[in-house]
Amino acid sequence: MRSVRRTERAIQKKWIIGWILVLSLLVAGAGFGWAGEEARLRILYLNDFHGYAEPHRPVGSSEAIGGIAHLAAEVNRLRVGQPTLLLAAGDMIQGNQWANFFQGASVLRVMNTLGFDALVVGNHEFDFGQEVLKQRIGEAAFPVLGANVEGLPEIKPYVLKEIEGGKVLIIGAVTEDTPVMTHPRNVAGLVFLSPESTIQRILTAHAPEADLVIVLSHLGLPADRKLAQQVKGIHLIVGGHTHTRIEQPLKVNGTWIVQAWEDGKVLGCLDLMISKGGIRLSEGRLIDIKPGREPVKEISALVEEFSRRVKGELEEVIGEALVDLEGQGARRQETNLGDLLTDILRIETGADLAVLNGGGIRTDIPQGPIQVKTVLDALPFNNFPVVLRLSGKEIREVLEQGVSDLGGHGGKFLQVSGLRLIYRQSAPPGNRVQEIRINGQPLEPDREYLLATNDFLAAGGDGFSVFKKAFPDQASSPDWKPEPGSGKVVLYDRGRTVQELVIAYIKRQKKVTAATDGRIRSRE
Repeated sequence: MRSVRRTERAIQKKWIIGWILVLSLLVAGAGFGWAGEEARLRILYLNDFHGYAEPHRPVGSSEAIGGIAHLAAEVNRLRVGQPTLLLAAGDMIQGNQWANFFQGASVLRVMNTLGFDALVVGNHEFDFGQEVLKQRIGEAAFPVLGANVEGLPEIKPYVLKEIEGGKVLIIGAVTEDTPVMTHPRNVAGLVFLSPESTIQRILTAHAPEADLVIVLSHLGLPADRKLAQQVKGIHLIVGGHTHTRIEQPLKVNGTWIVQAWEDGKVLGCLDLMISKGGIRLSEGRLIDIKPGREPVKEISALVEEFSRRVKGELEEVIGEALVDLEGQGARRQETNLGDLLTDILRIETGADLAVLNGGGIRTDIPQGPIQVKTVLDALPFNNFPVVLRLSGKEIREVLEQGVSDLGGHGGKFLQVSGLRLIYRQSAPPGNRVQEIRINGQPLEPDREYLLATNDFLAAGGDGFSVFKKAFPDQASSPDWKPEPGSGKVVLYDRGRTVQELVIAYIKRQKKVTAATDGRIRSRE
């Protein structure tokens, strides 16, 4: 009898052990192929969308490109039959008026419908202020990341996602320059930490839990390269901020780096082969987005719904451009649109000269009818005109700051009116401005001039500390007013935006034209 019981217990033990082995094999096989066989993970990515939901035709092109409903069709096609992540690398909710009119709520509706897995905040996610950003995060059906942002707990540092048994650690990071790339009031009380040290700390704590580590970055390509050089253990950086079209993934210090241009013109697609032996790249490419493929009906309906709500106001024709007014080169050189906009600002405010940051001019105005929407697309930021009383010495410092990053990707290069500037790029920073003339006369260091700009620059945006010294912190208070006849602030007009000032000018003129006239020149 005892032998029978021993035999039964032995059979039960073998049966249990057998099922444990079967279950362990099933669990191992449920992931990316950790049991030894390689498996694929597809990563789809988008960055710097800026609310360009509808197809649009660039100046000089006869072909429309982009369109989020057409991009959605590619996303759906590429998702079929395999594990997929859909990631957004920042600057999604601000830019085109389709987004701005609703403070980004329209973009969140589309992103939720498309099924994004994560978004990192870009610097322009802060442009509507922290309360609006909190609302947008609350509406998101996916985590909104930014590990190096302190002071806004709604932004999460990372997410650990499980995909068919494999674990993917996604860490978000936004540029440390955000406080000078949006109005200071939008980031009051927030701290933007070093991405490298922040990410290293998270990797130390959580990388052992993950099979794949992705940094979702709105740092820009040069900073992504630096991150890959300094921090080990990152398999992939999905980047944004510099609007770089990286056709083939870059590999830096063992880390793959990708970025998908801008405005939804392309969709990034990356195939990784993953196994216990490591992670390797199978294929990486950018897919051009154009009208043609059948759009996703649900996304098309959303685009049309929000378009109808702004159509009447935005499609009003206010004048005619007699030439193409080019703004997209304004970050690095004089442009005819930059000349026109600064001329308007100077004339309308009665100042001696005017400057605007090139990064605030986002699109061209094509030859032909000008709609309200066209102006708002070119000037998407709700900035107000400011006139400051500055000495010639201070103006020189302002212009030096404008040419301090000629090889970079920022927006501080200044478009100007009422002055002529000659600079030498090869000269040391702080000594690049060679000659300044105001209304045909050499700049006088001790003389005071009236300079018009926008309140973003006046508050120290893009690092213009000279302006910030002249523009008091309390000026951001809605009930603050400059004292007549005293102080540095001559005008702070919060009754109309720079956009409205330009629209009113075009309405009066009916027909506008502009040509560059050499007011900004390099000696090299």
